[in-house]
Amino acid sequence: VQLQASGGGLVQAGGSLRLSCAASGRAFGSYAMGWFRQAPGKEREFVATVNWSGGNTYYADSVLGRFTVSRDNVKNTVYLQMNRLKPEDTAIYYCAASDNRAHPVLVATSYLFWGQGTLVTVSS
Repeated sequence: VQLQASGGGLVQAGGSLRLSCAASGRAFGSYAMGWFRQAPGKEREFVATVNWSGGNTYYADSVLGRFTVSRDNVKNTVYLQMNRLKPEDTAIYYCAASDNRAHPVLVATSYLFWGQGTLVTVSS
């Protein structure tokens, strides 16, 4: 599976962005999908995950209530809708695919495939 993330950019605090992650290859619908982010000088951290069907989601406490993860298994795409953005959300955002059927999949090492990342910058 190859993943291509897009949708990042510069936004003011309080604004919104929607990230997309398009997958190539078959069996996209069998993978759990996750979003992670890495801010300058910090470790990569978990943001959100959605199970293979899209029926179950899980979020980091820092984004709960502001971000929504979803997927379209026909379009082979996973989304991250980010609302009420804060300067501390500034990071490179990565999408990833895991064949782990358990939910939620929170650990980066459980993800087999990674996108290249898309930069989100939130100005104050």
